[in-house]
Amino acid sequence: LIIFFQSLVMLACLWLPSTLCQTSSPQHEQLKFRLAGYPRKHNEGRVEVFYSGEWGTICDDDFTLSNAHVLCRHLGFVEALSWSHSAKYGAGTGEIWLDNVMCSGSETSIDKCLSRGWGNSDCTHEEDAGVICKDERLPGFLDSNIIEVIAKHNRMEKVRLRPLSAAHAARMPVTEGVVEVKYKEGWSQICNVGWTARNSRVVCGMMGFPSERIQAKKPNSHRSVYRIHSVACSGNEAHLSACTMEFSTNTSSACPGGGPVVVSCVPGPQFSNGRGRKSKLNHVRLKGGAKAGEGRVEVLKGSEWGTVCDDLWNLQSASVVCRELGFGTAKEALTGARMGQGMGPIHMNEVQCVGDEKSLLKCPHKSITAENCKHMEDASVKCNIPYMGFEKTIRLTGGRTQLEGRVELLAPNASSLEQWGLICGDGWTSREAMVACRQLGLGHASSGLSETWYWDSSNVTEMVMSGVKCRGDEMTLSDCQHHHVVSCKRAGAQFSAGVICSDSASDLVLNAPLVEKSVYIEDRPLHLLYCAAEENCLSKSAVRANWPYGHRRLLRFSSEIHNVGRADFRPRLGRHSWVWHECHRHYHSMDIFTHYDLLDLNGTKVADGHKASFCLEDTDCHEGISKRYECANFGEQGITVGCWDTYRHDIDCQWIDITDVKPGNYILQVVLNPNFEVAESDFTNNAMRCNCKYDGNRIWLHKCHIGKS
Repeated sequence: LIIFFQSLVMLACLWLPSTLCQTSSPQHEQLKFRLAGYPRKHNEGRVEVFYSGEWGTICDDDFTLSNAHVLCRHLGFVEALSWSHSAKYGAGTGEIWLDNVMCSGSETSIDKCLSRGWGNSDCTHEEDAGVICKDERLPGFLDSNIIEVIAKHNRMEKVRLRPLSAAHAARMPVTEGVVEVKYKEGWSQICNVGWTARNSRVVCGMMGFPSERIQAKKPNSHRSVYRIHSVACSGNEAHLSACTMEFSTNTSSACPGGGPVVVSCVPGPQFSNGRGRKSKLNHVRLKGGAKAGEGRVEVLKGSEWGTVCDDLWNLQSASVVCRELGFGTAKEALTGARMGQGMGPIHMNEVQCVGDEKSLLKCPHKSITAENCKHMEDASVKCNIPYMGFEKTIRLTGGRTQLEGRVELLAPNASSLEQWGLICGDGWTSREAMVACRQLGLGHASSGLSETWYWDSSNVTEMVMSGVKCRGDEMTLSDCQHHHVVSCKRAGAQFSAGVICSDSASDLVLNAPLVEKSVYIEDRPLHLLYCAAEENCLSKSAVRANWPYGHRRLLRFSSEIHNVGRADFRPRLGRHSWVWHECHRHYHSMDIFTHYDLLDLNGTKVADGHKASFCLEDTDCHEGISKRYECANFGEQGITVGCWDTYRHDIDCQWIDITDVKPGNYILQVVLNPNFEVAESDFTNNAMRCNCKYDGNRIWLHKCHIGKS
């Protein structure tokens, strides 16, 4: 019936232009969609559309579930569960872009549906439509669903600190200056009459600083244009536009008895003069983000790290996290595991911070049970951080896109912007590439390349850095270890380092409790170990054994390797480069996928094993996620986001040969992707350690933990 009616309407469009017609946007118009309003969860809210350079809403007249289906797909969800009328999530602002929208539900875009046309409405914002989407993401949909600062952009486009002098401007970050607000006609100042430290706290938070200094210097004489007066903030706002203030329409408005606002901010330890030093141990951390100041929120309770559920997650709570970690306020409070799903416990739910708490753990919240939340609801943040200008000292050349190329650094002490140099490719891995992409502001690393002869498009030939070795969490390559004097084994620009950057990356994590539960010892006859010996899965003493008689003592356990990132984990080499192993009759897509080590209490290795990726595939996945990779019939190998690859305890090489190990106390260590062959968003969670007790006949594991847990 709806389709029949729509057909009649389309015929009517030919004769009566004032009736409902297709909403087609102008050619090249890029529509954007978001959910807004409060209170709400990440998969529901008032629908807002970005059209013609402005955000607006959709009227609820004639709204149906079919409309909601189309809009939810725009937002990255598979379908709609229901919709709401009469501004359930609060009245919006700005234009009401669409009215009397009628979709069949199969349209690929809302502008393919019928309506009165863009900007043609007889509604008020009390009729704004909302949707509730099914909490299941479309495969490959990466855009974040953001709970945004509700800033009145017509009043305040941008805020900056203008340094007090040229000397101040030369130092990064700029911590002190005149507060200026951007308008279409230029920059203007704020009158400082009635200005308080709480107001300064808000401005400093926007600039990426956790706190303000009480005293600020007076500016040099400078002609001021005042547009904002009588600002009054509580100090907990995430953006100055959320404070009350008076606006002047007169561009030459005076500030009787005062002058322009000047603030002075205190930088966090990562951005202070001693930038390399470690900050104090926090009970909160961010994981999985590409840039400094962003990631999945994790909290330490007892001795175990866990995540935060996104119910009621907002900018106030997110800002407490950001300030606690030495950043400014939050610019985005992200829900729905937008920075990847965590593992282990979910420690907090329905967090409701006021905004002045010193730690997230001090905020009112609920402890939860498994029924309340799942890791698909893990909360994340993007914090305001100070501008440091790091990207000005690094560039990429020769690549096919702006995301790839040979890495060039501005030479130390360069007096000219043209004095660029190369990085020696010796030892360059995806960990170093991760830092390079972060410094460039290009997200995660997809690959780190130690040869770049195919990107030879620059006349830069001098090596200015070598021996680079990064942890992976540094903000710049100069923060990593490197040679004081350049020393490169392979001369020539073709052996310089390169990167391919990406907006997403995989992240492998081992299921530590399963290792602890599944461990046992097997005395395996030598005649069953010929294939394992061929693949170097036995200790060196095995070559002296009396084959095929006797046995080897094996420490066996199961491994369940989860991909909790935002991109599939794929072998670096394509199928044409995989190696066939006749004995086990399978392809190896990676030379080394996992290291298994038994260490003494001093950290010295007493026995080891290694595991080539016999076959990377999706053994199982979380609900709603489909398997993509299967090894049978020379299939594609990998681990899908939200899936895991299980290596059972009873398959070949899933062990450490401990035939020569004496009884005692040891440490079992398992390291995934040990050579950093494949890029990940986080390498600090690739290692698992367990305390191990071996009495000569039996073995026990306890306190198995990931990374720095």
